[in-house]
Amino acid sequence: MIRQIEPRDHRIPLITDDFLALPVSDPQRILVLGDTGCRLKGAAVQACNDPAQWPFPVLAGSAAKLKPDLVIHLGDYLYRENACPAGNAGCAGTPFGDNWPTWNADFFEPAAPLLAAAPWITVRGNHEDCARAGAGWERLLGPVAFDRAKPCSDRLASYSIPFTNLNIVVMDNASAPDTSVDAASVPAYRGEIAALANEPTPSWLVLHRPIWAAITGPLGLPVGGNATLIDAAGTSGIPKPVELMLAGHIHSFEAINYTDKAPPQIVAGNGGDNLDVTPKDLSGAIFQGHSGISVKDGLSVGGFGFLLMTKATTGWNIQLYDQHGKPGRMCIFAGGRVDCPAPTK
Repeated sequence: MIRQIEPRDHRIPLITDDFLALPVSDPQRILVLGDTGCRLKGAAVQACNDPAQWPFPVLAGSAAKLKPDLVIHLGDYLYRENACPAGNAGCAGTPFGDNWPTWNADFFEPAAPLLAAAPWITVRGNHEDCARAGAGWERLLGPVAFDRAKPCSDRLASYSIPFTNLNIVVMDNASAPDTSVDAASVPAYRGEIAALANEPTPSWLVLHRPIWAAITGPLGLPVGGNATLIDAAGTSGIPKPVELMLAGHIHSFEAINYTDKAPPQIVAGNGGDNLDVTPKDLSGAIFQGHSGISVKDGLSVGGFGFLLMTKATTGWNIQLYDQHGKPGRMCIFAGGRVDCPAPTK
């Protein structure tokens, strides 16, 4: 059983005299982004003070100007785990760790214009697992009431948000290992995947870690996939009511169509953290496990950015934007596929 969270038609006052945007029952313009924080961990030091190196503040302002009906953040809000190295001007003065100053610096302050522009669905990322910023996420952005006695749970149950013509199912897979199978968590994920068969059509499955997506592996080949979730999905794949999957985690944009047993996948993890190198052509990607699911065709588009999904007569138009709000590649989700025609010269 996947519990439902109903969109509520009321205004929520901010600390100031402003109000958050009203939810709409049938969103026509859905803005999607993910992996927005600034990375400070060990040798990986991103220049949080340089908008060219960490563009999320600019990106959020650009996205807000598009006036979406709904925003879906696919997880990974807080990357500032370690102190900025002494003498590094790129991140000097930044807070770090799971506390309010860091959450404010890495997410709430830069996201302010977009938070005011539309209601949000906030997916939990692996950087919000209990070993990192899980307690802060559950207190500030989680879908259930914060429990002081248990400030962080390794996994929260899936829930659905039923709109008039669309049902969105949010799965918490923040703690599902990518490269090994967590046998203890497989039964719970398997049950939640099976329960998708009871969801209305059309449903979208949103989660942080994509089940079948790819990065650049040895010899430049596309490789990847989440071993734990592939094991949980088994050979049955994803039940039919789910028509689209949205995920982050990989710091790029990807659009993937599978040969069978899985709906198309969109990856939008290019919202601010250091970018990943992904093959432009994702055909023939090699996944872990034995699900029998393979890529029919797919591509990736590099660079920072976000996407806006606009309802069309049949399906959805997907416009990619860079961090400055400049439109780029256009894709179309219709007829059970995501297609991104080559831009005309």
